[in-house]
Amino acid sequence: MSNRLARVFRPQTGRTVMLAIDHGYFQGPTTGLERVDVSILPLVPLADALMCTRGILRSVVPPSTRTPVVMRASGGPSILKELSDEQIAIDIEDAARLNVAALAVQVFIGGEHETQSVHNMTRLVDLGLRFGIPVMGVTAVGKQLTRDAKYLRLACRICAELGAQFVKTYYCDEDFETVTSSCPVPIVMAGGKKLPELDALTMAHRAVVEGAAGVDMGRNIFQSDIPDVMMRAVIALVQDGARPEDALEIYRSSRGARSGQSTRS
Repeated sequence: MSNRLARVFRPQTGRTVMLAIDHGYFQGPTTGLERVDVSILPLVPLADALMCTRGILRSVVPPSTRTPVVMRASGGPSILKELSDEQIAIDIEDAARLNVAALAVQVFIGGEHETQSVHNMTRLVDLGLRFGIPVMGVTAVGKQLTRDAKYLRLACRICAELGAQFVKTYYCDEDFETVTSSCPVPIVMAGGKKLPELDALTMAHRAVVEGAAGVDMGRNIFQSDIPDVMMRAVIALVQDGARPEDALEIYRSSRGARSGQSTRS
């Protein structure tokens, strides 16, 4: 299990930049993910880890890829139904066959099916311990739940207490450091909805400074004008300690250079 965790988090920094492309498991073909083979595969080698479903892993991601996979392991309802009514959606032996680095399960603290989602996670943790596969608890924020430090502390701590080896959660503007400091396992920040590039980079920077062990970004990468450059900017920020302004300059300079090449051609 330690070997798998070391594939997700760089041993030199203890941090990770994950690329999340699992949105289709309940949203269908999300904007930017219509053609994973065209728009996403060029980004995969840049990421420290790829978060995806087993369907995409088997049908689109080349078996020769060296990027570790954190595989979505829960599912069931679509955006048309109550999202908290998820079940475990994989077999642990299939996860082992696919050689995934970790499994991700949604936990709906405060949701209608809270207990069921918690049991999904604890069952996966038990199965993962048998096969040496770590589990990432993903805190879900429904329409009726407030995304503040008090709630995030509660959700993250429950995931850790019940066995998750690391946790993915949202950033909050106030007291996020109390979320990371009260959680005994690494926290990875969820990117959330698409933001202007500087806002996304600033959020990631603040999360890492305030104790996060990395980020798991999706829409702020693949819905960017130049996804590969935005990916490099986030990596510079998380892994190399760049400031948001410096990371934004990486993005802007590359964007300008490509615009110039397009004009000349």
